[in-house]
Amino acid sequence: MSLMTGAEKHTAAATSTLDAIWVLYDRVLRVAPETFRDQGRDRFLLSKGHGPMAYYAVLAAKGFLPPDLLPGFGSYDSPLGHHPDRLLVPGAEIGSGSLGHGLPLAVGTALGLRAQGLADPAVWVLIGDAEFDEGSNHEAIAFAGSYGLDRLHVVAIDNSSATHGWRGGIAARFEAEGWSTATVDGRDHEALHAAYTAPHPGRPHAVVARVEPKNA
Repeated sequence: MSLMTGAEKHTAAATSTLDAIWVLYDRVLRVAPETFRDQGRDRFLLSKGHGPMAYYAVLAAKGFLPPDLLPGFGSYDSPLGHHPDRLLVPGAEIGSGSLGHGLPLAVGTALGLRAQGLADPAVWVLIGDAEFDEGSNHEAIAFAGSYGLDRLHVVAIDNSSATHGWRGGIAARFEAEGWSTATVDGRDHEALHAAYTAPHPGRPHAVVARVEPKNA
């Protein structure tokens, strides 16, 4: 990440996600530079795309991107923009960055895979806690829970950015709609892996990853 310089204004948004994304790509996701176009791949959608530096760094470390692209991050002729572009970044499933878009797109992806009879691919989406200020996410949570989209997984990064809160924490919002949940230290790789791989038959699964507050 230190290779990426320039007028990036969302450093906290990127650093808050680094461990969560690394554990996913290193130990959980069934996708690789050679398979990111295969129908049977797992899908990872970065909804928190306004802070993509950690995402780009992990993609480079895993061979999706040549590392020599990183220093040009955000420049005019670089494919690595301040928001990821799925047409320019190998492995990126969506163009993202606007709050509240990624989770509904992930719900649609999981529903589409089910409709095609593709029961094996998992769908993962990483969102920020501030995205809960958008009503589209609450509709997506309710829909996914009622339809039992058990191949859908959410990683919610909690860095105390949300305007509003919930009694019992973010996980309570998912639990109310029938989701399986886990809340863990977002810097603890073993805890993240255990939460990611916890069984949740018949239900979508949400992992709330708590990290240091945005302005700490």
